[in-house]
Amino acid sequence: MAKTPKVSFEFFPPQDVASEERLWQVIGVLAPLSPAFFSVTYGAGGSTRERTDRIVRRIHTETAVAPAAHLTCVGASRADIDALARSWWNFGIRQIVALRGDPPKGQGRYLPHPDGYQNAAALVEGLRRIADFDISVAAYPECHPDSPSVEADIDNLKRKVDAGARRAITQYFFENDGFLRFRDRVAAAGIAVPLVPGILPVTNFAKVAQFSQQCGTTVPGWMADLFDGLDHDPETRNLIAGTVAVEQCEALRHEGVDHFHFYTLNRAALTKAICWRLGVRPRSERAA
Repeated sequence: MAKTPKVSFEFFPPQDVASEERLWQVIGVLAPLSPAFFSVTYGAGGSTRERTDRIVRRIHTETAVAPAAHLTCVGASRADIDALARSWWNFGIRQIVALRGDPPKGQGRYLPHPDGYQNAAALVEGLRRIADFDISVAAYPECHPDSPSVEADIDNLKRKVDAGARRAITQYFFENDGFLRFRDRVAAAGIAVPLVPGILPVTNFAKVAQFSQQCGTTVPGWMADLFDGLDHDPETRNLIAGTVAVEQCEALRHEGVDHFHFYTLNRAALTKAICWRLGVRPRSERAA
């Protein structure tokens, strides 16, 4: 427990100039914490491809933090994906989060591009042919919505790791026991790469509950009780949210977890406070 954990932070590409300015303020607040990387998501059907590309290049040139660009199989040919990945490598970007991706709104279910990569394992294999990228992939302690079982998810994760992934970042979760059971099953399957838990600080409980239903994440009853009545009390809600996330991370640290990936929702204050409580601080503050 004496060792300070590693952290990484995830952002989504802003939709307008004002949102982009706010994102850079967030990056300015979190960069001094020396995260392992900043990951930047990539919209369904490549809808944010240009914005993702612009943000990761700017992170690479204007900060000391490595960007990890999300890349999906949706809506793009292998040639287009390979060209983008090759351009990132030539620019100096070494980290990629390789994902199958979600279907665009209205499509219903995932359909591979006729000339594209069929799935995330194939994408990882293709990226490995291009260059020696540091590739992260996704893992799902509570089962991906499109998967028939956790066993099938673990088999898929093994294919991605065997193809060359170096770590797996999980979907966010709120009950540690499920993550720990999943970690044991992953290890039993012979998967030896780090399994990094995804942590979602709750800034809006109603939205988290709604999104969790869509992605298959369990929201325990005790959380609903904690946030009940705080819809119009953001100050108290943030205090509760910070406490919940810190307690979750501290419990995971007791189980040997040494890296947390925070889904920031492009906000800095709550994530910074959680990290500070975990001992993740700017180097000057640590020295003091």
